[in-house]
Amino acid sequence: MNSAKGGDPLEPPQGATRRALSEEQLSEASGTPGVGPHPRPWPDDSRLDPELLEHGDRRNVIDRYRYWTVSAIVADLDASRHPLHIAIQNWEHDFNIGSIVRTANAFNVASVHIIGRRRWNRRGAMVTDRYLHLEHHPSVSDFAERLAAERYAVIGVDNLEGAVPLESYRFPERTCLVFGSEGPGLTDELVAVCEQLVAITQYGSTRSINAGAAAAIAMYHWALSWAGSGSIKSR
Repeated sequence: MNSAKGGDPLEPPQGATRRALSEEQLSEASGTPGVGPHPRPWPDDSRLDPELLEHGDRRNVIDRYRYWTVSAIVADLDASRHPLHIAIQNWEHDFNIGSIVRTANAFNVASVHIIGRRRWNRRGAMVTDRYLHLEHHPSVSDFAERLAAERYAVIGVDNLEGAVPLESYRFPERTCLVFGSEGPGLTDELVAVCEQLVAITQYGSTRSINAGAAAAIAMYHWALSWAGSGSIKSR
């Protein structure tokens, strides 16, 4: 843990890992060119970052947020957050956690809960976690108390006994979707605090699908009921 150094305990360690997660490098690697320096005179807008205006904005953000500071983007997203919460068990250094976080950003969820280890594999998140609200819970009981206080339905996504088909289930609006590690799935302790289990119907020979893919499907299923067709941000 790096909390003893005074930094954000949910931040990755300093050094090569942080450099590997540079948003500018990720943008270039993914073929997202961004925009160059903004022509002067610069707009008089407190949301804009002088450094980005001066040197260009190579981040993987929608056009509406070009040149905005991270804090300004978060504040704007906060105004339209969906009530959906996402929780992920972090007992292993699962690369799928980053993928789930990236999808959570795409659906502009209210919060992402990391249960277990504080540090998690951020590579797949593509730095989208900086635009989300992340909460760490050292134990399942701590997580359960937090969600109960907010009157959220905890719904586990796993193909376990007792799970109902996802396509036939309508999520409550105040839902927290819970996902386990890629191999073992949800632990018995976390299953015990779930109000319901849902499973994604499959039609091939594989027993289960990738955890990151399952999370995307489940979030989309919630959005069909509660996000509305006008929530896509093309601004």
